[in-house]
Amino acid sequence: MCYYVDTQITRKAVKEIYGVYTEKADFKSAIFLNGFSHPEIPVIFDESPDTLSTASWGLIPFWAKDRAIQKQTLNAKIETIKEKPSFKNNYNKRCLVLVNGFYEWKWLDDKGKQKNKHYLTVKDQEIFSLGGIYSRWTDKESGEEVATVTIVTTQANELMAEIHNSKHRMPVILHHKIEKEWLSDRDIETFAFPNHESELLAINLDMNDEPTTLFG
Repeated sequence: MCYYVDTQITRKAVKEIYGVYTEKADFKSAIFLNGFSHPEIPVIFDESPDTLSTASWGLIPFWAKDRAIQKQTLNAKIETIKEKPSFKNNYNKRCLVLVNGFYEWKWLDDKGKQKNKHYLTVKDQEIFSLGGIYSRWTDKESGEEVATVTIVTTQANELMAEIHNSKHRMPVILHHKIEKEWLSDRDIETFAFPNHESELLAINLDMNDEPTTLFG
């Protein structure tokens, strides 16, 4: 899955790489951002592809009474996204979730009591995007409209299956060249592994290993 990311990106870098307006995006820049705290993360919405925006991590569907559901909607499986009540009304509302990297743990025993922490990034890309979908939810008490997002996951490739050996999942990682397609009306299922991959760089943070790369 994908619950922890590196968002040490700068507005200057985003503007240079993506050519978008960045001034109103108020996100938290952090080397280790915990999704369960539901932070505001940097995104580019399909409805405003020329602007860097933010959204609260953990999608809240329009019918939710409060924010409690967010802890269950940090990720959405691409294989079931069209059927799940939390996501089925939003799977064509696409966004790019901009990160420097993400984290995953490899289980060293059957119950996961011992783990190795890994850092994943994309080779030769300072910033890259994860496939996201979003919702605009209205807080019934305050009347405030809140943008919320979930990161879409797919079956793990060879490298990620070795690292995420408990569930064999990974986020949908987008090449710069297909980001516009993600934001279009292209069928979301066509982005599932093994239809495309990015060249991942993995670093075992607990073992101080040399970076490992794989392009499937």
